Amino acid sequence: MNWDDVRIFLAIHRAGTLRGAAQQLAIDQTTVGRRLAGLERSLGSRLFLRTTGGLVLAGTGQEVLRMAEDMERMAVSLERRGEGADARVAGEVRVTTTDALAVDFVVPALEHLRARHPEVRVILSTTRRQLDLARREADIAVRTLRPEQPDLIVRQLGCWEVGLYATEGYLAKNGEPQPGKGFADHDIALYQEGVTGRQDDTLAGESRAQGRIVAELDSSLMLATFVRAGLALGELPEYVARRDPTLVRIWPQCQRAKPYEAWLVLHQDLARTARVRVVVESITAAFGD
Repeated sequence: MNWDDVRIFLAIHRAGTLRGAAQQLAIDQTTVGRRLAGLERSLGSRLFLRTTGGLVLAGTGQEVLRMAEDMERMAVSLERRGEGADARVAGEVRVTTTDALAVDFVVPALEHLRARHPEVRVILSTTRRQLDLARREADIAVRTLRPEQPDLIVRQLGCWEVGLYATEGYLAKNGEPQPGKGFADHDIALYQEGVTGRQDDTLAGESRAQGRIVAELDSSLMLATFVRAGLALGELPEYVARRDPTLVRIWPQCQRAKPYEAWLVLHQDLARTARVRVVVESITAAFGD
C-alpha cells in the first residue's frame, strides 16, 4: 500500500462515507471511490461493507486498519521531526480548545500574537471533541482535562474554584436560595448530560431536587451566557465572575469538589518549532494575565 491509499482508507473509516472522506481530504468523491476500488482490487478483498448507517470495516479491513494506523503514526512522526528544526516564525498552527476558553483566553492571546508575528496563521477549532494531536488533527490543545497519552508535553495553565453564581438582577427578583431547601422556587441552568464530569445532582454541595431546570447547555460559554443574562443560577469557574461585576457568588464558602482546570498540550516533536513555540508563549501569557 502507498501512503495516498492509506490516507484515503483511514478517512473513509473515520467518516463512514465516501462523501465524508472526500470532504476531510478536500478531494473529489469520485476519486475517493476509485482509489478505494483500486485498493480493494490490489488486496483481492473487500475492505468495507455497505450498511444503512454507512461504510463499516469488513474482516480484511480490520486487519488493514492496524497496519494503516502504524503507517500514519510513522508518517506523522517524520513530518513533525522535520518541522521541529524549522526556525521560521511563519506558517500555519492548528489550535483546538473549548468555546469558553477560546473567548476568554485564546482569542486575546492571538490578538497579541498577530501584533508580534503577523506571518503566523492560526487555525482555531472550538469543539468538545478531543482532536488527536498524534494524528496532527491539531498542533496545540487547550483542554479542561489533563491528558494521559505518552509523547505529549502538558502544562497546567489555570485552576479555579467552581462556585454557585447568579446576577444581581436575578437575586433581586427571586431572592437567595436557602440551604436545605433543594433550590425550591429557583431556576437552574446546567450542562447537558455527558458534557462534563464535574456535574451531579447537587449545586455547590446542595441537592437541586426542588429546583426548576430551565436550561441544559452544551458548553461552558453557553452556561455562563445564560447565567449572565439573569435567567437562572448556575455553577461557574471563579475567573468568570471575577471579570463580570454583575455576578454574585451564592454561599461563598461552598464550592464543587472538582475545580475547573485548563491544560496546554502539544506533541514533544513540535516543541522546538518556532511558529508553534510563539503561539504557546502567547497562550501561556494570556492565562497569566
